[in-house]
Amino acid sequence: MSSYHHGDLRDALLDAAVELARKGGSVAVGIRELAPRAGVSPTAACRHFADRDDVLRAVARVGIAELEASMLRRLRRVRGADPADRARRRSRALGQAYDEFALAEPGLFAVAFDEVTFADCTAPYQHLSDALDGCVESGFVDRDKRGGAELICWTGVHGFSMLHSTGPLRDMPHRDRGADLARILDRIEDSLRRA
Repeated sequence: MSSYHHGDLRDALLDAAVELARKGGSVAVGIRELAPRAGVSPTAACRHFADRDDVLRAVARVGIAELEASMLRRLRRVRGADPADRARRRSRALGQAYDEFALAEPGLFAVAFDEVTFADCTAPYQHLSDALDGCVESGFVDRDKRGGAELICWTGVHGFSMLHSTGPLRDMPHRDRGADLARILDRIEDSLRRA
C-alpha cells in the first residue's frame, strides 16, 4: 500500500473518482473502487469521504469547475468591434463551451448535473448572467425579455447537451450535432432579440 501525507490521500481518492466518472459516470464511482486505485483499504478511504454520495458530490464540484474553465477559455477567444455582435458571440460561446464539455466529458458532465445544487453552479451561471446583461446593454436583447433569460438559455443548451452526450442522440455525427446546436442557439437568440 502507498503511504500519503495528511491531505494527500483525499486528493488521490478524488482524482481516482474523477477518472472513474470520466469513464463510466456515477455508476462507476464507489469507495470500494477508489481504494485500490489510491493504494489503500476501503476503511482508509472512508476516513476521507463519509459515503458514496459524498464522493459523487466532490466529483460533481470538479466537473463544474472544469465546465467553468471551458467557458472561460471560449470567452477569451471572442472578438468583435461591434458591441451587439460581440455580446451575442459571448453568449453563444458559453452555450458552445457547455456543449463541448458535455461531448468531451459525458461521464463527468452527467455526474456533475446529477449531484450538484444550484449553489455549486453559481460561477457558470454568473458568466451566463453577465453575458445576457451585455446583450441587453449593447441593444441586442430586449430589456423586457431579460427576466428569466438564464433559464431559457440553460435549459435549451443543457437539454440538447444531455440528449447528445448520454442520451438517445449520442451517436449523431459531429457535423450534424454542430449544425443542430447552431439552430438551438439561433432559436434562443430569436426569442430574446430586440425587435
